[in-house]
Amino acid sequence: MGRLTRRAFALAALSAFTTTGAAARPAGSQAGGPSAHGGHGGGHGRATAEMRGVWLATVANRDWPSRTGLTAAQQRSELLGWLDLAVHNRLNTVILQVRPTADALWPSPYEPWSQVLTGTQGKAPGWDPLGTAVTEAHARGLQLHAWFNPYRVAVHDDPARLVASHPARRHPDWVVPYGGKLHYNPGLPEVRAFVQDAILDAVRRYPVDAVHFDDYFYPYPVAGQTFDDDAAYDAHGGAFTDRAAWRRDNIDRLVRETAARIKAVRPTTQFGISPFGVWRNASTDPRGSDTRALQSYDAVHADTRRWVREGWIDYVVPQLYWNIGFSAADYAALVPWWAEVARGSRTRLYLGEALYKAGDPAQPAAWQDPAELSRHLTLAAGRPEVRGHVFFAAKELRADRAGAMARVVADHYAQPATPPR
Repeated sequence: MGRLTRRAFALAALSAFTTTGAAARPAGSQAGGPSAHGGHGGGHGRATAEMRGVWLATVANRDWPSRTGLTAAQQRSELLGWLDLAVHNRLNTVILQVRPTADALWPSPYEPWSQVLTGTQGKAPGWDPLGTAVTEAHARGLQLHAWFNPYRVAVHDDPARLVASHPARRHPDWVVPYGGKLHYNPGLPEVRAFVQDAILDAVRRYPVDAVHFDDYFYPYPVAGQTFDDDAAYDAHGGAFTDRAAWRRDNIDRLVRETAARIKAVRPTTQFGISPFGVWRNASTDPRGSDTRALQSYDAVHADTRRWVREGWIDYVVPQLYWNIGFSAADYAALVPWWAEVARGSRTRLYLGEALYKAGDPAQPAAWQDPAELSRHLTLAAGRPEVRGHVFFAAKELRADRAGAMARVVADHYAQPATPPR
């Protein structure tokens, strides 16, 4: 994946599992601009309640720190600069990746310091990034959501490259190499408990506004490779009709148990998940969306629709990283589908937006139009279930190659907004 990114920006998966190619925007698509009723912060002179978030990724130093080995003062200065940029764009939430690869951006007793700070896994950076982020975000009126990747251990497949004290080296039976990476095995109850313990340590220490998971549960499929969880399935899968059902139950248990433990430790902390944007295609399941894409239910064993319908999570942010009119996964088809899933549920719906695609010459023609993202917010404003948007990611927020984010702010964020509660 080169410089590792969030689900390869969901692009690699889509290109492997959908009909590819740029799709022309349909003739009837909406023009950019604020919604007629002033939703999403439109200019009616009063603050509204909606999510306006940005992901701040640390894996492979994608967004922050800009490189390894900066001094503590330089790291801190860069972090505060990202928080200030969020405020400048009238955002209200920063989702900071604090456990990118079974490591930590706080002094965790469970896992080593992340190498993204110093370049050496396990080496203390001389300050507390997560503690500082929470304090400084709150001082600016921002929420700070702590983003954890549950099962990714390393973006390479050599356990010897992990620090000697790493839990994955102390418990090699917990680890499955797959796709050139190392993963914790979600089928082992002791792994599930450990992952929760590591996450809950941060919740105990800091008043984070939310625990946030991304879209990595079981690893995305790699052609010609098998995720070897035979021993775990033999030991724990006897009650299930097939391995896929057992794997989904493992992820369901992670979600339910994590939710309960967060509330027990810090009742005011939310739990949100940002899954791949397609649950299942209607051609596979009549409850699915009108799409032809990878299905998270089947590919990574994440029953995201159930988590929302059952109200297990406080919010969901499907990664709707496609343009209006994209034939295989049309933003305009997915928004009403997710709105219907969220209707009547306690789970709030926010939409993940592909800011990183705007102005990228490698993307379809729609993404060369600076109004594309603004059109997304206009379209979503017609769905009361949609309570806001989160943009991927911070580096593109700063660069704003096509001026797409400036257009969003001008069209939709004229007034401040507080996150929904």
